[in-house]
Amino acid sequence: MPSSAEFRPSAPDAALTPQAHGLHQALLSLLEEGQPAAGGRLPSERQMMARFATTRITLREALAQLEAEGRIYRENRRGWFVSPPRLRYDLLACLPFREMVESQQRRAETTLLEAGEVPASAVVARRLGLAQGAPVQRIVRARRIDGRPVLYVEHHLRPECFPGILAFDLAARSLTDLYRREYAIRVSRVGFELGSTVLGGRAAEALRAAPGSPAQRITRINHDQNGRAVDCDDEYWRHDAIELTLSAAPQSRD
Repeated sequence: MPSSAEFRPSAPDAALTPQAHGLHQALLSLLEEGQPAAGGRLPSERQMMARFATTRITLREALAQLEAEGRIYRENRRGWFVSPPRLRYDLLACLPFREMVESQQRRAETTLLEAGEVPASAVVARRLGLAQGAPVQRIVRARRIDGRPVLYVEHHLRPECFPGILAFDLAARSLTDLYRREYAIRVSRVGFELGSTVLGGRAAEALRAAPGSPAQRITRINHDQNGRAVDCDDEYWRHDAIELTLSAAPQSRD
């Protein structure tokens, strides 16, 4: 990494100390020059402290700001990395994960973490129109883009709609495709709930992130061709991994 003398100044961020702001700008300039490249690892904190003659507190303040901006991310016990380009996530397109990723010339992978029947929580029961404690099928998966874990997702399904679905290869198969091909169920309407959150213990572990790392939550409630809520998904994305978009035809106005 070149010396900090090569970095251009800008107005201070009110949230940063002057020392952290200067270091933030130095690191930002390096990132914009492609040093390291997207997906590359930053030098260790000890190396950066020596390079920029700074303290660990100041360095971590600058790194935290870059993380909040979505420019870098941290993996537990592995260090800091440059964030790759964000995946464009069109909410209304409703594409399966693999199709969405591969349509943007990226590589998609899925790991199945859990599949079984559990009692519906109060939240899941409300979404699916069930009694609390009624049995639901729970599927938990971790998903990667270009080898990087970016998404932890929990699916809850009405078991009467999908008998035997837990026997399929749920790491390789799209649930949307299974619904259509094996159960003649077509998703005709989707309700969304969006919000910022932080990663809890299990999600953080699956995404190799520190607990409490910022995340984007996307909840989907899927309705079939008869208007019945058949499943709901809670997606927890690394906050720097996606760019949410919405494409819709405007309604005519008088």
